[in-house]
Amino acid sequence: MRILFLSDDFPPLSFGGAGISTYELAVAMKKAGHDVFVITTCRKENEAGEFEYEGVKIYRIANDYNERWRAYFSLYNPKVTRQLKKILAELKPDVVHINNVHYYLSYYSIKIAKKYAKAVVFTFRDAMAFSYGKLRTKKYLDNLDARLTWLDQLRQAKKRWNPLRNFVVRRYLRYADKLFAVSDALKIALEQNGIKNVEVMHTGVNVADWQVSQNEITSFKQQNSIESRKVLLFGGRLSEAKGGKQTVEALASVVKKVSGTALVVAADKDKYTSFMMKIAEKLGVGDKIIFTGWLDREKMKHALGATDVVLVPSVCFDALPRAVLEGMAAGRPVVGTCYGGAPEAITDSVTGYVVNPFNTTEMAEKITNLLRDEGGRIRFGEASRKRIETHFNLNDKIANLISVYEKLS
Repeated sequence: MRILFLSDDFPPLSFGGAGISTYELAVAMKKAGHDVFVITTCRKENEAGEFEYEGVKIYRIANDYNERWRAYFSLYNPKVTRQLKKILAELKPDVVHINNVHYYLSYYSIKIAKKYAKAVVFTFRDAMAFSYGKLRTKKYLDNLDARLTWLDQLRQAKKRWNPLRNFVVRRYLRYADKLFAVSDALKIALEQNGIKNVEVMHTGVNVADWQVSQNEITSFKQQNSIESRKVLLFGGRLSEAKGGKQTVEALASVVKKVSGTALVVAADKDKYTSFMMKIAEKLGVGDKIIFTGWLDREKMKHALGATDVVLVPSVCFDALPRAVLEGMAAGRPVVGTCYGGAPEAITDSVTGYVVNPFNTTEMAEKITNLLRDEGGRIRFGEASRKRIETHFNLNDKIANLISVYEKLS
């Protein structure tokens, strides 16, 4: 089959969760013997063009615009659309599998894809099909009710408000032959906001990719001066919604009970990490935090190998955080949020702990228990790896997707 993936971001220019997940699907489909192509975007004209990455042909379209117009260009982006049509007409794919297109490639790409392909599959990886950003309403945080009213949308969007946005998104989604969500939580949230006929296919991970050597672990520890310390790992594209404040508050409690604990933050120093450090200094734990800078995929594997406990305390709807899956694949216990899809991966008290991140006292207690019990950490880590192998195995997801593609095309 000729399979084309669409995603606003894609390696090697971007290593966001959705882009990485799309990349892994594309490479796996290539290894399974299919002709695979990717259409993605970039911000600079000198980065646009045709490329090959890991044996996959990539078409990169340059586009940028002011965030204020996102509610309009995310529906239909004229400049991108013209190039998208040209590439689709040239490739004539059997299947177009669309992932995150809610910024540049636009939801109109679903309609275009239907014209040129035998089958169109759409995977929801976040709440953007019905929300203007991270879902953090009081109703959701208190009761896990993801339904958004027009007033919720207006408060969130402010000057970006487009009253027809969600209606148009749902219209374009009708052109897809199959709709997938990466978690049950996301499927429920979509249904609560008028998007029906969605099936769940969890993100898959290859466990073998996340095993590293002792030399690589030792080197990472030496580089970051954490050789003899208990290590907590927190990272990614940090923002208030990812729970940085709650992480620091929990750390302040943990260090009182487990001396030598260090919080490794895998992110570049920016405005938000400066905010985290202000809280840390106020709580007297500024010297317990180590910023590694942004870690590429290989370095993140080394970081996970050097880690005792992975923290994913998102204080928003997080559909299915890759940080949870990758931490578990690396054989590490994960203390993760109760919001979104994390509880579908973490088996509470078996592979890690599911916590309400606003209850930093409880979060600190769970972290402390794991740091004090080496045998428990090992058991949790082994159970984590086994759960990924049995329930979130990338090869199984690829086989399921190929079966879907064949039936549709």
